[in-house]
Amino acid sequence: MSTQHGTPHPSHRDRGLFRTKTVEQSILDTEEPEHTLKKSLSALDLTVFGVGVVIGTGIFVLTGKIAKEQAGPAVALAFVVAGVVCALAALCYAEFASTVPVAGSAYTFSYASLGELPAWIIGWDLILELALGCAVVAVGWSGYIRSLLDTAGWHLPGALAGTHEGQFGFDLLACVLVLALTAILVLGMKLSSRVTAVVVGIKVTVVLLVIIAGSFLISGANYEPFVPPSRPSASGGGLAAPLAELIFGFAPSNFGTMGIFAAAAVVFFAFIGFDIVATAAEETRNPQRDVPRGILGSLAICTILYVAVSIVVTGMEKYSRLSTDAPLADAFKDLGHPFFADIISFGAAVGLTSVCMILLLGQSRVFFAMSRDGLLPRVFSRAHPTYGTPYRSTIALGVVVAVVSGFTSIDVLAELVNIGTLFAFVVVAVGVILLRRSRPDLPRSFRTPWVPVVPLLSVCASVWLMLNLPAETWVRFAVWMVAGFGVYFVYGRSHSRLGLRSRQAGKD
Repeated sequence: MSTQHGTPHPSHRDRGLFRTKTVEQSILDTEEPEHTLKKSLSALDLTVFGVGVVIGTGIFVLTGKIAKEQAGPAVALAFVVAGVVCALAALCYAEFASTVPVAGSAYTFSYASLGELPAWIIGWDLILELALGCAVVAVGWSGYIRSLLDTAGWHLPGALAGTHEGQFGFDLLACVLVLALTAILVLGMKLSSRVTAVVVGIKVTVVLLVIIAGSFLISGANYEPFVPPSRPSASGGGLAAPLAELIFGFAPSNFGTMGIFAAAAVVFFAFIGFDIVATAAEETRNPQRDVPRGILGSLAICTILYVAVSIVVTGMEKYSRLSTDAPLADAFKDLGHPFFADIISFGAAVGLTSVCMILLLGQSRVFFAMSRDGLLPRVFSRAHPTYGTPYRSTIALGVVVAVVSGFTSIDVLAELVNIGTLFAFVVVAVGVILLRRSRPDLPRSFRTPWVPVVPLLSVCASVWLMLNLPAETWVRFAVWMVAGFGVYFVYGRSHSRLGLRSRQAGKD
């Protein structure tokens, strides 16, 4: 095998647990007939995917909640800070996705730069957490739909309405949603992108309508003070406290300058999902050009919308009087405009549909890539002969998520998705630096500027946000990772295609 520059490279460098899979081999594996995914996506499709997964109920809830509890009107600055942190990671993702246009996102990138074991760890982490996130989003969607049905006079039996307030039940609506979206994903990426485009169009229209209508209800007095004076906050102590507090012993504060940064650690999670665009690189017609555009474009659009909504909500009503459950909808009600509150509920319900679909998309592609490498059973790495989608991994994971969503309480499972995403950001940033040094000859249609400064800044920003997560989240994350190590050493290591090639080469 040779690079485009004619320099010979082996298919891998065997360093045991840290053996790396070359970019050339990763691309070559995508050309095997039974493992080839259909290329049908454009930069617009990818941007729509990114906006579709990032913009959810958070834009209607999180903006007001954080304004009231942590930052006041300066929550707009917190969104800017969080957007900058994501932009640093996005620049790293864009370089990797244009250099290694293969399904799997951070898993594939780390396989090429850090080695097999780190790749397994991040892949294991992403599959579980995307599945977990999808299940929780499906339950949230179910709650909105049940509310709309109740308004129309239709009531689901308690046994089919999910688990609520200690009463056990099966969430039929959440389960049906996941199964329906799984079927759409199996039938082709172009169909999936069209469905997502319609949903995102409705969702963004609702957001713009809220911004425009709310701007006529703004009172300048509500912005004073824009940065409220600092006050100490109580974390609850123990494992509920942020890890940084337990390590460094500092007392966290709300409002003031530090409150803005503390709020950024929370609102950052409203941006989670833009990185899923990279999982669709293998199904993009021109990934070297379009994936960076999709990643950076969707992030820019979402940042602008978040900042605009936060400015509107804190201008409509004094931050100290905002509700924490549905701040934007309640602000419209308080000002005598209940119609817009109903519009917001409709937009939130529609929005969660695309979030759920794209989370399913991302986790099935990571699972597919790991299966194709032999780290998971290779039966799941077959592409559908007609639709060109990873149908076996999509169906298997879709059924699992559907069952989990049926029995998941909305109050269970919180920051696990967040710590996993930040961990992926760290891995990708480090990988950019390592691959620049080990393979400077690789063609890179998009290059992260100011390497290694930008990747190092991304690492520092991501680690800082991770340290602001509760210690109990770190404990759960550690338990997941220990289980992942067990699966790798019991199955993945011995079935790895890279390992088999290495052993075969040794015999020869």
